[in-house]
Amino acid sequence: MHLKHLKTLLSPQTGASKVTCLAWAPNNTKFAVCCVDRVIILYDEQGEKRDKFSTKPADAKYGKKSYMVKGMAFSPDSTKIAVGQTDNIIYVYKIGEEWGDKKVICNKFVQTSAVICLLWPTEHAIVFGLAEGKVRLANTKANKSSTIYGTDSYVVSLATNVSSKGILSGHADGTIVRYFFDDEGSGDSQGKLVTHSCPPYALAWASSSIVAAGCDKKIVAYGREGHVLQTFDYSRDSTEKEFVVAATSPSGQSVVIGSYDRLRVFNWSPRKAAWDEAKPKEIPNLYTITALSWKKDGSKICAGTLCGGVEQFDCCLRRSIYKNKFEMTYVGPSQVIVKNLSSGMRVVLKSHYGYEIDEVKIMGKDRYLVARTSDTLLLGDLYTSKLSEVAWQGSGGNEKFFFENENVCMIFNAGELTLVEYGNSDILGSVRTEFMNPHLISVRLNERKQRGIEDNKKLSYLIDIKTIAAVDLVSGVNLGTISHDTKIDWLELNETGRKLLFRDKKLRLHLYDIERSCKTTILSYCSYVQWVPGSDVVVAQNRGNLCVWYSIDAPEKVTMFPLKGDIVDLVRSSGKTEVIVTEGVNSISYTLDEGLIEFGTAIDDGDFFRAVAFLETLELSAESEAMWKTLSKLSLEARQLHVAERCFAALGEVSKYRFLRETNKIADVVAKEHGGDGTDHYQVCARLAMLEKNYKLAEMYFLEQNAVDEAMEMYKELNMWDECIEVAEVKNHPDLENLKRAYYQWLMDTGQDEKAGEVKESEGDYIGAVNMYLMAGLPAKAARLAMSREDLMNNSDVILRVAAALIKGEFYERAGDLFEKVRNHQKALECYRKGNAFRKAVELSRVAFPSEVVKLEETWGDYLVQQKQMDAAINHFIEAGCTIKAIEAALGARQWKKALHILELQDDKTTSQYYFKVAQHYASVQEYEIAERLYLKGDRIKDAIDMYTHAGHWEKAHKLATKCMKQEEVSVLYISQAQEMEKQGKYKEAERLYATMDEPDLAITMYKKHKMYDDMIRLVAKYHKDLLPDTHIHLAKELEGESRFQEAEYHYLEAKEWKAAVNMYRMNDMWEEAYRVAKGHGSTNAHKQVAYFWAKSLGGEAAVKLLNKFGLLETAIDYAADNCSFDFAFELARLAMKHKMADIHLKHAMFLEDEGKFQEAEGEFIKAGKPKEAVLMYVHNQDWDAAQQVAEAHDSDSVADVLIGQARFAFDQKEYQKAETYLLRAQKPELAVKYYKEAAMWSDAFRICKEYIPIKLEHLQEEYEKEASKKGSRGVEGMVEQAREWERSGDYARAVECYLKVKDATNPGLMEKCWMKAAELAIKFLKQDKTLEVIQTVGPWLTSIGKYSAAAELYLNLDLIKEAIDTFIEGEEWNKAKRVAKELEPRYEEYVDQRYKEYLKNQGKVESLVGVDVMAALDMYAERGQWEKCIDTAGKQQNYKILHKYVALYATHLIKEGATEKALSLYVQHGVPASSQNFNIYKRIFLDMVNLAGMNSAEAFRNWADLRDMLFNLCENLLKSSEVNSPAHEEFEQMLQIAHYYATRSASQGATQLGTVAAKISISLLRHIELIPVDKAFYEAGMAAKAQGWENMAFIFLNRFLDLCDAIDEGNFDALDHSDFQDTDIPFEVPLPGKQHVTEEKREEIRDWVLTVSMDQRVEQVLPRDERDTFEASLIAVNTGIRSLPCLITGYPVLRNKIEFKQPGKAVNKDDWNKFLMAVKTTHNPECQDVVKFISQWCGGIPSGGFSFQ
Repeated sequence: MHLKHLKTLLSPQTGASKVTCLAWAPNNTKFAVCCVDRVIILYDEQGEKRDKFSTKPADAKYGKKSYMVKGMAFSPDSTKIAVGQTDNIIYVYKIGEEWGDKKVICNKFVQTSAVICLLWPTEHAIVFGLAEGKVRLANTKANKSSTIYGTDSYVVSLATNVSSKGILSGHADGTIVRYFFDDEGSGDSQGKLVTHSCPPYALAWASSSIVAAGCDKKIVAYGREGHVLQTFDYSRDSTEKEFVVAATSPSGQSVVIGSYDRLRVFNWSPRKAAWDEAKPKEIPNLYTITALSWKKDGSKICAGTLCGGVEQFDCCLRRSIYKNKFEMTYVGPSQVIVKNLSSGMRVVLKSHYGYEIDEVKIMGKDRYLVARTSDTLLLGDLYTSKLSEVAWQGSGGNEKFFFENENVCMIFNAGELTLVEYGNSDILGSVRTEFMNPHLISVRLNERKQRGIEDNKKLSYLIDIKTIAAVDLVSGVNLGTISHDTKIDWLELNETGRKLLFRDKKLRLHLYDIERSCKTTILSYCSYVQWVPGSDVVVAQNRGNLCVWYSIDAPEKVTMFPLKGDIVDLVRSSGKTEVIVTEGVNSISYTLDEGLIEFGTAIDDGDFFRAVAFLETLELSAESEAMWKTLSKLSLEARQLHVAERCFAALGEVSKYRFLRETNKIADVVAKEHGGDGTDHYQVCARLAMLEKNYKLAEMYFLEQNAVDEAMEMYKELNMWDECIEVAEVKNHPDLENLKRAYYQWLMDTGQDEKAGEVKESEGDYIGAVNMYLMAGLPAKAARLAMSREDLMNNSDVILRVAAALIKGEFYERAGDLFEKVRNHQKALECYRKGNAFRKAVELSRVAFPSEVVKLEETWGDYLVQQKQMDAAINHFIEAGCTIKAIEAALGARQWKKALHILELQDDKTTSQYYFKVAQHYASVQEYEIAERLYLKGDRIKDAIDMYTHAGHWEKAHKLATKCMKQEEVSVLYISQAQEMEKQGKYKEAERLYATMDEPDLAITMYKKHKMYDDMIRLVAKYHKDLLPDTHIHLAKELEGESRFQEAEYHYLEAKEWKAAVNMYRMNDMWEEAYRVAKGHGSTNAHKQVAYFWAKSLGGEAAVKLLNKFGLLETAIDYAADNCSFDFAFELARLAMKHKMADIHLKHAMFLEDEGKFQEAEGEFIKAGKPKEAVLMYVHNQDWDAAQQVAEAHDSDSVADVLIGQARFAFDQKEYQKAETYLLRAQKPELAVKYYKEAAMWSDAFRICKEYIPIKLEHLQEEYEKEASKKGSRGVEGMVEQAREWERSGDYARAVECYLKVKDATNPGLMEKCWMKAAELAIKFLKQDKTLEVIQTVGPWLTSIGKYSAAAELYLNLDLIKEAIDTFIEGEEWNKAKRVAKELEPRYEEYVDQRYKEYLKNQGKVESLVGVDVMAALDMYAERGQWEKCIDTAGKQQNYKILHKYVALYATHLIKEGATEKALSLYVQHGVPASSQNFNIYKRIFLDMVNLAGMNSAEAFRNWADLRDMLFNLCENLLKSSEVNSPAHEEFEQMLQIAHYYATRSASQGATQLGTVAAKISISLLRHIELIPVDKAFYEAGMAAKAQGWENMAFIFLNRFLDLCDAIDEGNFDALDHSDFQDTDIPFEVPLPGKQHVTEEKREEIRDWVLTVSMDQRVEQVLPRDERDTFEASLIAVNTGIRSLPCLITGYPVLRNKIEFKQPGKAVNKDDWNKFLMAVKTTHNPECQDVVKFISQWCGGIPSGGFSFQ
């Protein structure tokens, strides 16, 4: 084992601040630290500080600094911390399970001296050592402490063995004492073990020896009985100091000892049986290690120091990653920590025998551990953390492991099956079998608690392919062998191991009762079978049936449900059991009766208390009441009287509850006195018999004990006097006579006259008995007695009294019998009649009154009808000759054949009405031919047709219908019949009718309306195959809106739109479905994207699990990081792939850098381990301070690079001193020299070289001299000086060259001066061509430094006019440029003006541009969208064409933006030129206006008037243009007419008396549907007609509107029927609207209205015609073809009574015109006035006497 530093948990202080103690929690989730400040700090498993709390002194008066914490330990359950203090006390703090829980002192133990060290090895037992030498134990449960043993020497240390069953204490005198709570059979001695050479402050108890060390710098290992095994002597090592503290690894195979700046590590070698010292961990400046604590899983050790620092070290032997899912940490040879990387769950796998673990595998869906050592096999369940270690001799690794059972591992090896129970280190059982299929082996281990059975472990397996063996694994007894005649392919025990289900190859399911050794076949063709978990309920599938046995003890009682698919799973959770069945693409769940399952299981187990506990969770209902009753019955049978009592209480049966309560009291008393449960006592037995109403049995119990009085008392209490007297008679009881008297008296007192009468009768007192019966109101009984006694029949007084009582009690028949007996026939007949005893009356009449027989028969029949005994009445009516009554009775009795027989015997026509009823019956029993004959006899042909129609006999119905009905009537009949069937829900019949009438679309509409989408799709596929995909998509969207996602998915997939299905599921958070669809139907990577977004929606652990499940974790992390989803990427990496963190941090840093968030980017670069990148970022952005700070903190190698970068920047900024400083700090003087040389600052270069690198001084001198000779002078100053020298010497050419070489960007003044001097000298002294060259060189240079005027003057000196002008232009000195052009070269004036315009354009100075170039300015306004300014400026130019060019551009812009009304107002304001380029704009304005919604109202008048006026002005202008009478002109004239009608309609809608005018206009506009939206036109016409009550037209127009709506949805008008408009001028060939102009809601209202009106026979579904025999609104006469003029007011044709205008072709109907004028005069409606005014303007005035505008 080697130590590797992980992190610093607590930073050390500058002075002494000792860490006094450390402690890890046993569950590895908490780590506690305490320093000299007496504050306990709590860290989590990752070393993050999570909580802290202060300790308290034993007595507050001594102050908070009066003590030190010397010992600290967590409780075994990790919820408490014990703290030992030097102020003689131990406090136990309850810290809770969650961070931040309140810290509460739950125990305190006051001692007699300071507590020095402390351990908490077992529950409730804290072991601690005191300064006075005692080792004591504190019991947290009893809150008391006691001494384990005492010594006279100060306790310096305590240690426990690996199992925490023994302790060691080290004392100041060197003594080491051992004590065992349990020696675990080792036989090791207790007491003083050894005396060490010094106080053993460092004391450790490893698995194989005891290690002690102290101030003598020696480490000694002692054997089990104290002999020295090994000594490690460091006394000669000057660097080593005393040993202070030691810690043992949880496996006991490693020891760490702390001293000064060093941790020494010792590992036990089993092979050498000795300790090996590993390389020590040396940490400079750590100082003395004062405390050590090893994490309980052995993976980490923490060390506390003298200066208050806490360091954490990794102490594993090695680590490995298994399957990219698990991390294996070998913390010792025999201990491995297995960690699930996705969930973070850990299991510590440890060999308890200390064997070295060779390999670890994770199998069985990554749930089960299998590890091997040389002699054992380790098995474990990762979910439950149950581990087993069993002896296992190596078999070459040929074993096969099966993990199908959660409780047991099945191992097959060489024909032998071995079972190992998880958590149990003994082999459970071993058998020989060759069948390794887990479905042929069943193991049950204590899966359900049963009364009286503690350990229930059963195994069932195959001996051979036809033989099953059952074994009790606890006792090893063979429970039975089952031989079968066919091969067995599946078997399973129930959870109690009492029943075995198995299936053979013939799919027969058999049940074997192990206790009774009987086999039963319970199902054939069994494709699925399963026990319901936690019960003895069986679920199986037999072909198309789901079979459930709620009580397997009665296998014949099976509950069956039909199902279509196959059972795939059985799920029992949350109090619900569901059978999952796949039906095609869908999964359906069938819920089982959970009450029957749970209750039945408890009853089967005989666990009545569990049954009670379950029932108490249910509300009282019919089902739960039945269960309570069942339980009460069973508990009584089982003598569980307290359970029965509870049952009757729940049922509200108070009497039984009280009775049982008393019984239980008796039983309890007997049990207390005599033992047992008291239920065998005779009183308890008798009471239970009484409870079951078995009084004879109760009597037997009493009499067996000779308790005669108790038996009689029982009968008396129950008022069972007869039985009581019987017992008294049998036992010759002395009180017999008294009992009889008491009985009679009781009968009289309680008013039981009848019983008293019976007593009298039994005693022979008949008259007394009759009297008692009459007193009891029982005359019938009195009559019976009187009629049976001859002496009473002769007593007329008795007879009269009895008869009177019978009549009074309405016992007429008995009275009649009495009167007939005494031969009083008249009275007898009357009584028989009154008592409806007609049979006796008729028999008496036949003898005594023959004439009354017929009347009696009819009365008898009437009575029977009244009593609903129709069948019996028929013959009596026939006997009485009442035929009609007989027929009605036969019909009422449904004796149809008898009724028909009676009917056919009658000639009378009055009976024809009954044929219909009989026919209805024969129709109902499908005897249609008889029914047809009877319908025809009854003159009900229509009903016969209906009968055949309902029966689906369309041919017979059609045959009958054609005989007696017209074809139109047949059609109407069938359609209406279909609609009626549709209303009744008989959709298939309706479909057949529609199909018969060749109307499949109606059937499709029907199915759509009723959401029967399968049938709808079937018909669309049959009749409109091309529309099938669109139909699927439409249905899918509807179903999605209704949250019927599975169905919607089906339709999307049928339409090949898998993406829509995926998006639907995503929008509804149904990710599993989205993933399934994407994987099954999407592209290659579609399911990966869905998985990514699914995981992102989940977040956290769930996201990791999901991505791991799909194997996409790393891909998802990379994708998230690449797409800037860094939070999600970090979350995934942190939870499952920490090695990806650095990569994500780097990508995040680069992203933040690009975003300009440099500080955040810096942090991410550092976390990514790339500080150099952060430095380079800051250097790139010239943030030198930040760059240096990062470099110094994280990458010292980069500090010099930062300084060099700063220096380079400073040199560029001419800050030479700063630059020099940076380079010297970077120890780069040679770079300073180089930069000074490059800047020609030779003096500074010499200075640096001389001071820092004198060795290079001579070389620099030579370089400088070469440079000086090249330049002729030293630097710029030398150059200027040299130039002046040449000038003074008269060498002007060289002087000019020298001046021209002066270039110092830092001194533009000097450059200008030198260049001007060069130009001046050139002009004065050089030749013309050389001067020109100099000026052409200097001019651009001066321009480049902004000296435009100086450059221009130089050009002018040489008459370079163009160059001078360009220079002024470049300097934006436009006036100077213009003046130069004007005065010196006028031909350049236009050039200057052109450049000026371009300048203004480029600068966007439009206002200035207007004065220079109006057209350019207007174009600029237009480009910028400043249309108002553009139009305003264009309007001011007095140029109509210019204005209308920009008006057209603006209008086009407005139309594109959807502001057509604004475009219209533009032309209304500025006029409408007859320019052909604008025709499309005008047409577009017109079309947009007629397509606008909400324009059918009075409020829309102004818009229509504007459109009308615009088109009028256009038409007027066209008359004056070359386009006159062109097709465009005619089209605009038509548009004008339409706009005029719309405006007139809006005006009319504002006047109530003009409603008909508005309606006529809407109807007239139908002739223009090639220009206006066809659906909108028919809707408005239909609604206008409907408002006026013109229902014929309204129906036709609105029906047409609905057809158009359907056609628009379908995308063509091919299916339209034009027959209704055949002879009208309404066009058929019209454009298909791109959208619906009427809302869905209004369309549905129209559908309802049309459907309603279609049923109304009063509405004629034809258009009204006028005197031309033509549709009244049509301009063209059908017969003559003459075209009438349209009325300017209504649009209707102008026929006879007309008024013509001056303008040819303009006329109105006189009535409509006068009506309109009257409305104008009466209402003064300004809109109507505007219409009249426009007509006057349009038509050249109005007719005389028409209207005045004055």
